Amino acid sequence: MSKKVVVLGEAREGALRNVSFEAIAAAKTISGGGEVVGVLFGDAVQSLAEEMVHYGANRVITVEHPHLKQYTSDGYGQAFMAVYEQEKPDAIVFGHTALGKDLSPKIASKLESGLISDVTAIEGEGDSAQFIRPIYSGKAFEKVKNKEGLLFVTIRPNNIAPLDHDASRTGEVSSLSVDVTNLRSVIAEVVRKATEGVDLSEAKVVVAGGRGVKSAEGFEPLQKLANLLGGAVGASRGACDADYCDYSLQIGQTGKVVTPDLYIAAGISGAIQHMAGMSNSKIIVAINKDPEANIFKVADYGIVGDLFEVIPMMIEEIQKVKVS
Repeated sequence: MSKKVVVLGEAREGALRNVSFEAIAAAKTISGGGEVVGVLFGDAVQSLAEEMVHYGANRVITVEHPHLKQYTSDGYGQAFMAVYEQEKPDAIVFGHTALGKDLSPKIASKLESGLISDVTAIEGEGDSAQFIRPIYSGKAFEKVKNKEGLLFVTIRPNNIAPLDHDASRTGEVSSLSVDVTNLRSVIAEVVRKATEGVDLSEAKVVVAGGRGVKSAEGFEPLQKLANLLGGAVGASRGACDADYCDYSLQIGQTGKVVTPDLYIAAGISGAIQHMAGMSNSKIIVAINKDPEANIFKVADYGIVGDLFEVIPMMIEEIQKVKVS
């Protein structure tokens, strides 16, 4: 049976995050040929709606309000419930992002629904769809099927490929007026760390450093390598605790979870908490002086050596390939 699926899109600094398009692709699979309805919240998101259509949404609903300019669970919760009451979908898809992880349990509780979170793959489609998600800090996977009632899932970024962008796709874009009131908290100011380049959580290539980097300056060759590969720099908690870098770069159980196409771990021993945040990367390259380092157990390729010798060699060889 075909389903109506509502997808919450996420915008950042005037552009849609890639996970929004991945969520649409997941919704297409879940719908079994049914309707995929994109949803966007903010104070100026009308211009982004067509992009969701170009990536596969059949139509898009926008809710614009000054209280939705910045995310709050109260504001977005009220807006989403208004959309839900209007659409009465069979399924809901969010990204498993900071926003999705905060908002999805709130919505699921209000709807008295189950929640299948952190989905990394979908087998089958429509009513036969089964959802694969990691458990026990990524040491095992479970396959889950929704038996009855509303289907509600969140998908991990960088795991489900978006549909191809097609500017010829057309779909209705409508607006819904929602009176967002009685907020228990409001965002007075947003202070962001000044970062350049690729967003770590959506990067296709991640170069991560651990305590073996030895200093803040030790991250400079890692940044150079990441820039050369069009990727982002990350870190283990040990490197963050040692003040080599900011905690916004932390990857692991208490940091960001990343699943890039290529993960280069430099000077990282491989604590289980760190590997919970990166072990599902498609290709893992480990560089460590200790041949017994735990990181080699999950690595596809291991280099036993001094990262301050290996990284410059990698940079040199990659530059030769790029020039040729």
